[in-house]
Amino acid sequence: MKITVLTLFPEMVENALNFSIPSRAQKSGQLELKIVNIRDFAIDNRGTVDDSPYGGGPGMVLRVDVAHKALESADPTHKALRIMLSPDGEIFNQETAKNFSQKNEMVILCGRYEGFDARIEKYIDLKLSIGKFVLSGGEIAALAVIDTVTRLIPGVLGNDKSIIHETFEQDLSDYPNFTRPEEYLGNKVPEVLLTGHHGEIEKWRNVNKKSV
Repeated sequence: MKITVLTLFPEMVENALNFSIPSRAQKSGQLELKIVNIRDFAIDNRGTVDDSPYGGGPGMVLRVDVAHKALESADPTHKALRIMLSPDGEIFNQETAKNFSQKNEMVILCGRYEGFDARIEKYIDLKLSIGKFVLSGGEIAALAVIDTVTRLIPGVLGNDKSIIHETFEQDLSDYPNFTRPEEYLGNKVPEVLLTGHHGEIEKWRNVNKKSV
């Protein structure tokens, strides 16, 4: 899978994805990650990418011409799924992540300031939100989406059964997990988990799952 992120803060995205599963997926060739600096498409040598809003109001708005040039550079034939991160977008969930993991290419557009000129929506496929709250920019949301989707790419986790038992699969939360020591400050690991009886352990885990 190829994922391209359009952002004003490339290092913020790139550095965070150099760890753990996204890093491993890149090294194995299962994930190709490209970071594009929107400021490379600025309208002048000063790096201008935004302007004050028509009609007045606080803050600055990212220009449609700049954003569109960045999009066309990353995806000139519109083969990729183009996503714009926005608080008023469709709420991201595990089912959405599964659908995204089946794509060959994705482009994620990260906003800043007061967001994008609304005309950029003509050139995207989907507005996406990770929750009903406002972040300083789309980079943190992009990281959440990329991490979630990367885990679902076949072979990335090594053991694909890990996905089946994870939180939010089959509309169930994960069961409680324990490891050594067997007892800590009087709190003991449930006895059934120490028996080695896989059938009983599976029953215990199913009983202790919580609906979400």
